[in-house]
Amino acid sequence: MEQWKRRNLRQTKMTAYTVLLAVCITWIGAEGFGENWRYRFQKELLKNAEEMYMPGLSYLNRTPDQGISEWVRERALAWLPLVSYVEDHASGGVSIEDEETLGKILEAQANDENAVDENGNLIGEPDESETAAQTAAPTVDMSIEKLRDFDYLLSNFYTVDSSTMIGPEQLNADDLLGRSMKIDNTTGGPKVLIFHTHSQEEFADSTPGDPATSILGVGDYLTRLLNEKGIETIHDTGVYDIINGQLDRSNAYENAEASVRPLIEANPTLEVAIDLHRDGVAEGTHLVTEINGKPTAKIMYFNGLSRSRTNGDIDYLYNPYIQDNLAFSLQMQLASESMYPGFVRHIYLRAYRYNLHLLPKSLLIEAGAQTNTVEEMMNAMEVLADTLAHVILKSD
Repeated sequence: MEQWKRRNLRQTKMTAYTVLLAVCITWIGAEGFGENWRYRFQKELLKNAEEMYMPGLSYLNRTPDQGISEWVRERALAWLPLVSYVEDHASGGVSIEDEETLGKILEAQANDENAVDENGNLIGEPDESETAAQTAAPTVDMSIEKLRDFDYLLSNFYTVDSSTMIGPEQLNADDLLGRSMKIDNTTGGPKVLIFHTHSQEEFADSTPGDPATSILGVGDYLTRLLNEKGIETIHDTGVYDIINGQLDRSNAYENAEASVRPLIEANPTLEVAIDLHRDGVAEGTHLVTEINGKPTAKIMYFNGLSRSRTNGDIDYLYNPYIQDNLAFSLQMQLASESMYPGFVRHIYLRAYRYNLHLLPKSLLIEAGAQTNTVEEMMNAMEVLADTLAHVILKSD
């Protein structure tokens, strides 16, 4: 009996390996190793896993003219166990809309950049991806032919956090570069709004308690530079991360939206919203380059995808403007690389929303870090203002 069981087990394993190999060979023969093969292969594996572990849902989504007997026969052939699917979806049974889960989502969003204590000091070490190289990367090929290659675009211009995922449908160069980011500067009224979800961020030589040497002062300077370029800009200096006199970021994004949204509604000419932050890096990291002979802090454009790798789209943090947000950051990235090579780090993609749903042309910018000086930050705003004007102003 035991011998029969062992033989059966061996036969089962061999069958599994044979079927898996057949699937791979069939897929390669049909699709080939095109430019998006990794994404398609991952997607196909996930699809087959869902068909196995969620057969009820799979049946509902079957082809309309497919009979139940044909469906059962196909499912019987797709029996390979994909352990990674189970592991990745272990928490999938929890409704994303229950109160506890919503609380966790908002808490994660609040702390998702860099956690700080009540004194504004970094807690622990930042992600390795945040500690960018101090030397300028060589200029990359930005031709449309190269940008149409999803793998090339992703690897050369983006860093994707492990909490989320993105595919070629969203990172489609023709779509993202075809969306106009130009503003109508022929009419009166403010066009750009600058605000700070984290208003207490300071720099290496900031004067404690002096807003002029904090991220607020940096925002003031950017506002002045844009106004001087003929782009009417307003600066919201509201404080959203201080609760009862203590630094508290737990509801900073919700607090910011509660004040910024009425401001946008009161100024219907606004087309661009910029949430200006300062990043947090390891103390030995100095995000600086030299531009026009000046030491200049590097910046990073930051996108939230409202999508968790584990549970998919986060409906509670719905953002109808994700593609516009992605278009804005990519166009800013390419303009920055072209005009000021070495000024920008890779665009960072994370799971949550970060108030990027307020306007189609919404941008979250991580400018420098706590190891940069105020001078380096101000110099960075001069470069940023030039780049922004290039992207949003229509050519004469």
